Amino acid sequence: MARHRKKSSWKKWVLLTVGVMTVILIAGGLFVWSMYRDVNETVTRVNDNLEISEERKQVQTIEEKRSVSVLLLGVDRRGTEQGRSDSIIVMTLNPETDEGAMLSIPRDTKTEIVGRGMRDKINHAYAFGGAEMAMDTVEGLLDIPIDYVVETDMEAFTEVVDALGGITVTNNLAFASDGYSYPVGEVELTGESALSYTRMRYDDPNGDFGRQERQRAVVAAIVEKGRSDFSVDKVTKLLDVAGNRAKTNIEFNELVGLSTDYMQAFRNASTLRIEGAGGLESDGIYYWNPNPDSLASVQTELKRLMD
Repeated sequence: MARHRKKSSWKKWVLLTVGVMTVILIAGGLFVWSMYRDVNETVTRVNDNLEISEERKQVQTIEEKRSVSVLLLGVDRRGTEQGRSDSIIVMTLNPETDEGAMLSIPRDTKTEIVGRGMRDKINHAYAFGGAEMAMDTVEGLLDIPIDYVVETDMEAFTEVVDALGGITVTNNLAFASDGYSYPVGEVELTGESALSYTRMRYDDPNGDFGRQERQRAVVAAIVEKGRSDFSVDKVTKLLDVAGNRAKTNIEFNELVGLSTDYMQAFRNASTLRIEGAGGLESDGIYYWNPNPDSLASVQTELKRLMD
């Protein structure tokens, strides 16, 4: 259900994380002219790096202060390969009601790959056709328009956390992974330990849903750390990460709007979840299938927020 909003004079993670990173830079309040110029140049570069159609770039949702949807893609790739979207988060923000929602879509979700003419795992959409096919496919699954996309790789995730000097999350499940221990309660995370924290799922009784909850918690912690502990040194480091790792169709003026008009909606954002079940199918491959009633309920809530 595409809603491509035309735009006149302007073109246009959070990871998932780098997507909210530039919002942090603006919201921190340290904008001397040289910093403004550097951020503007960096955002222009990440706009240019994103390979999507001009129609997908020509949107004006944020400028008009309308409800907005952002697809955050955390891509796992090796070398020069296209890679697959290991993390898929849809964020909707309504600045009029100051409501929002974050939905993590299991990467093994079986759905129609729009533009490919087949049903497959949703994370294959990015592998087949990049960010635009991922946007089209998520639109088809959720039956809402996707306005913006932020794409970053996993190395950016660790670099952002380290550039901020680490983050703090409240952990609800004691576990160990990749040589790191995560006790229940407040946990301090570096870039590498944060990446391990968000990747663990096999020892979690909630499986992939537990992993998704940790991903959302880390995104929120990154935004909070960026807003509360701000310095010129952090700006410099974050700009370097963004310029090298991020791709988005959100432009500089729109990031300014996100950091002001949409921030309360982000703080109030609820967590949505699609119920379902997974297993090996006749082709010997594991797929996760959404429960139709649960999917319909999530679609209804997202449409309400997007009105």
